[in-house]
Amino acid sequence: MALATEFDVKQVVLTNGPFGPSEVRQIRESISKDPANFQRLRDAVNELQAKEEQTPASMVRLGVSLFLLGRYYRAAEVLKQADGGALAHFYLAKSLFARGSYKEATESYQSAEKAGYDGSQCTLGRAESLRYSAKPQEALALLDNLFGPVEQTSEYLYQRGATVSAIGGNPLEVIALYERAVEADRTHPGALFGLALENDRYGNDEAAMDLYKKAAASFPAHVGSLLNLGLLYEDRDQYEKAAQCYQRVLDAYPDHARAELFFKDTEASHEQFYDDDAAKKRDRMGQVLSIPVSDFELSVRSRNCLQKMGVNSLGDLCRTSEAELLASKNFGETSLVEIKDMLASKGLRLGQLAAERPAVEAFEPESLSADEQAMLSKPVSDLNLSVRARKCMIRLGINTFGDLVRRTGDDLLECKNFGVTSLNEVREKLTVLALKLRGD
Repeated sequence: MALATEFDVKQVVLTNGPFGPSEVRQIRESISKDPANFQRLRDAVNELQAKEEQTPASMVRLGVSLFLLGRYYRAAEVLKQADGGALAHFYLAKSLFARGSYKEATESYQSAEKAGYDGSQCTLGRAESLRYSAKPQEALALLDNLFGPVEQTSEYLYQRGATVSAIGGNPLEVIALYERAVEADRTHPGALFGLALENDRYGNDEAAMDLYKKAAASFPAHVGSLLNLGLLYEDRDQYEKAAQCYQRVLDAYPDHARAELFFKDTEASHEQFYDDDAAKKRDRMGQVLSIPVSDFELSVRSRNCLQKMGVNSLGDLCRTSEAELLASKNFGETSLVEIKDMLASKGLRLGQLAAERPAVEAFEPESLSADEQAMLSKPVSDLNLSVRARKCMIRLGINTFGDLVRRTGDDLLECKNFGVTSLNEVREKLTVLALKLRGD
């Protein structure tokens, strides 16, 4: 029985043999199994580009290979000069999409289908382009018109899950679609990323990290997976692994602003020393302090008093003195005992963090309108911050919009792993709500 020959990336790119969807899939799979094949592909592309004369067929191989290397602008230029066949149009569409040219990508997918490329794959590509063009309903309509075996493929299930998510559909349906996509293809980068992101949002860090790792192991890796995986590594002080994630993004996107800033932040953090045990204790304490008082069964009188004082979490209570509570209207000894017992159940006491309370401009919640009070009482989780920014909120005991706007930019920058990129993110989120940090 003859042994299967090893797949040779360079030979496929440089020779005049068959080059279609099957060969492209084999190139991807070979790089996923052996990262050294990425360098072999790069060498083959450099050799092919060095040839003085190019045929229409060699332009297709070159353009598709450039796309696989992440050189999307150059790939589009080459594929526009290729043979005009189905494969050239399809990967021209994918290159245009990667560049953010969604309208042109949609047109190229249509051209690819006319030239004979698989119609279902072209429709899925058009749906993705529409979703990124902020037209998720139109994307869903395209997906609704697909029938047959394609509905069981990982790409269809992933695109449907991402589209349902984009229109604000049921999160459970989104998760179920991503899970089915991963069952159909355990290496699908988009589905793995989507599933990881859902776990990340619910604070399931271990599950999220495992899924991000699997998504990052595929080729081409999902950029979002690499960035978020890097942030999770940073939270564990594994700065070298974080830097490797950001570097992989920069290899494909040399001008990727977030990856570049994250990489620089990681290098700076790596040079600092942190007490791991102390950091873990701070994180655990931060999680306890972030528990909202609404989670406890309090009397109506106590609950109303805390709400009027802008006390929303156990951390707020620990920064509040006994005298401040008793000074509040309708708050007496009975309510005080109730509050003390509640804190004691978590190993806390009134006023224990009073010294940490920042000296900020005070505002009286009662002097604000009902709408303003409601806005400032919203949980900071409503901002949908990135992993890095969210971890900072926990560490600093910031639980509500009101807690956040009492802080300055410098206050936030003092938090471990929180840099200028995260600060700008927080400011942008607040600006949308007509809010700003103290001092801005």
